[in-house]
Amino acid sequence: MPITQATLFDAAELTNLVNSAYRGASSQKGWTSEAHLLGGIRIDEPTMAEYLQDPNVTMLKYTNDEGQIIACVYLELKEQRLYLGMLTVSPTLQANGIGRQLLQEAEIVAKQLNCGAIFITVITTRHELIKWYERRGYHTTGKIIPFPTDTKFGVPKQVIELGEFEKEV
Repeated sequence: MPITQATLFDAAELTNLVNSAYRGASSQKGWTSEAHLLGGIRIDEPTMAEYLQDPNVTMLKYTNDEGQIIACVYLELKEQRLYLGMLTVSPTLQANGIGRQLLQEAEIVAKQLNCGAIFITVITTRHELIKWYERRGYHTTGKIIPFPTDTKFGVPKQVIELGEFEKEV
């Protein structure tokens, strides 16, 4: 199976993948780019390394036949719910079912951790992305969260809000 748990050894490759899919010119080859909404990088290697060492975080990676990481997802246990973030697929490989496979694996992790639900936050203006998650069983909780402005990752080009969505598992 090409989906396994990432390790600290994978930090640099994961960082490059996430930044290539969310920001900059390379991200615009896929449909999940945030480059039109945010400047800067999505994550740096020290932060990725912190995530990979956090006992409440699981990073899953999806590798190709050559062992290259072509997709990943961040999962964090938060009060009997599993937070899913940074669902990333290489921009040139998007729309091939890899993201769906990672979501399915996240549901297995949620059940192993005895979580009743998985929740995500999505930029509220990302209608196509919200519809993609809704087709996979996620529904809005009605909670709206201001986009963090105190972060070194992502300088908003406009006012951004995050909507929370959830799926029971």
